Amino acid sequence: NSKLIETSKLNKAKIYQFNLPAYKTESGKITCPYASDCVKYCYASKGTFRFKNVQNKYNKNYNLSLIPEFIDLINIEIKQFKPSHIRIHSSGDFYSIDYLLKWITIAADNPEVIFYRYTKSIPFFKHHKIKPMLNQLSNFKFVFSTGSKKDNLINFNKDYHAVIFDNKNDLLNAGYIDASKNDLIAINPDNNKIGLIYH
Repeated sequence: NSKLIETSKLNKAKIYQFNLPAYKTESGKITCPYASDCVKYCYASKGTFRFKNVQNKYNKNYNLSLIPEFIDLINIEIKQFKPSHIRIHSSGDFYSIDYLLKWITIAADNPEVIFYRYTKSIPFFKHHKIKPMLNQLSNFKFVFSTGSKKDNLINFNKDYHAVIFDNKNDLLNAGYIDASKNDLIAINPDNNKIGLIYH
């Protein structure tokens, strides 16, 4: 992911990423349950994301995410690679509450690492069981991506959220900050309005 490489350089950060297949696995399991029109133009369904070796890796990741040992396996990788940040899902999304809970547990196990994510799985994050856990985790950052089936759940005055714009002028005029080239702007912004330019 060229954006993450550039972000790492700009911030002198060591960013690890974990991805799933975009929208659905090779066996047809949905990985982005609240995706709407974005399925048609998702950047994670283009370019290098479509390489066979990349798809094989993402499908393997999905299968790993289902097993009880998933948390331990990721914790081992974190201790081995020692990342400063983990971007969860440049491709794919949280496909269930149980899967989200696994990442919450991993974040709690690794307080020195910043975990972050754009997500359209808004109902999971608003769930009464999940919200108190998230409030206790300062290293688990998330930004709601608009264009989901549940945008009505976003509090645009308080929730960190991202909107895609056609160009930078429209983005800035709408009062959003541009995170198109620097991924970490989204998790330490001046405000909760994250702008991305369509690509």
